[in-house]
Amino acid sequence: QVQLVESGGGLVQSGGSLRLSCAASGNTLDYHNIAWFRQAPGKEREGVSSIRSSDDGSDSTTYYADSVKGRFTVSRDNAKNTVYLQMNSLKPEDTAVYYCAAAHRPSLIYGFLDGRRYDYWGQGTQVTVSS
Repeated sequence: QVQLVESGGGLVQSGGSLRLSCAASGNTLDYHNIAWFRQAPGKEREGVSSIRSSDDGSDSTTYYADSVKGRFTVSRDNAKNTVYLQMNSLKPEDTAVYYCAAAHRPSLIYGFLDGRRYDYWGQGTQVTVSS
């Protein structure tokens, strides 16, 4: 059974940084791509970032929501089966529960930041940014 476990959330002041981790069961190269989503209270889930590796893992393509471009960086360590989300210059509006998600197959229908693309989800980790 596929498991995705997020960690690294917490409370940080505005302008601070956090690094989230998503540990995946099995080989991360088995997933077509892995993404981060977030959901704030009373708001819809939002795609934050996604990373897709080449078949041999030697190269990656990344995607970001406009709201986090230039501040967040997604990366993956295939040897550790882990995907990271480095979040810098955090703002109060970044406060949310952050989830990682994995897709086994490519999709011609749903974009990389569309939750419908993904097959597996983690339980989430809370990120709170104080002003």
